[in-house]
Amino acid sequence: MSQDPWLQNYDATCRLAQEIAENIHERNRQQRTGGNPAKINMTLRASLQKLKQNIGQLQDGLLRTSSTRRIMLSETDRRQNLIDDLLTKEKQLNATFKGDVTEPGSSRSTLIADGGGAGQGSSNPWLVNETEETQGLSFGEIKDQQQRIIEAQDAGLDALAAVISRQKMMGQEIGNELDEHNEIIDDLAHLVDKTDSRIRNETQRVKLVETKSASCGMLVVIVLLLIAIVVVAVWPV
Repeated sequence: MSQDPWLQNYDATCRLAQEIAENIHERNRQQRTGGNPAKINMTLRASLQKLKQNIGQLQDGLLRTSSTRRIMLSETDRRQNLIDDLLTKEKQLNATFKGDVTEPGSSRSTLIADGGGAGQGSSNPWLVNETEETQGLSFGEIKDQQQRIIEAQDAGLDALAAVISRQKMMGQEIGNELDEHNEIIDDLAHLVDKTDSRIRNETQRVKLVETKSASCGMLVVIVLLLIAIVVVAVWPV
């Protein structure tokens, strides 16, 4: 399994810091013995500039990786601590190169041990502030663990998206049923209006029939009375 590109860049930067520390030691030795350190000074200036650029690239890479949440927050903090250590070493190396700080043997040994630990395998820089979850794991195993966590988070997000999608579908179905119910209610209201109108018409017809029936009855009575009067008038006494 290939190593994380950020870790590879970090290892290369640590090796560069170690190389600079050794060259500074050699430059100082030449100065003490009366040699000409001009060439090594040019090399050191270029190496220190390269070290500064590498640290800047590590910082930019960490910002991009953390912004996309490809690594855990705890690992982001750990990587930031490593970058801070490199920045401290860079300041020490610059000060030693300029002659602001003397170079005792212990300082050089510290720089070499700290700077070369990532590349030599003698110490694991990731064991600084090591958490229980990653204690004793290699870089590849830490990466696998992060990948599993990311996959678990992605699976949780997919499940949440599926639940939201189902809820959306249920909401759409409920909305469609409400629309159908509203159409049914509108049809019923229309039928009720038509039925009410027919009832009023039929009621008016019944009243008209009743009125006509009453008039016919009166006419029959009047005719019968006239007939009775005529009969009485012509009937012999």
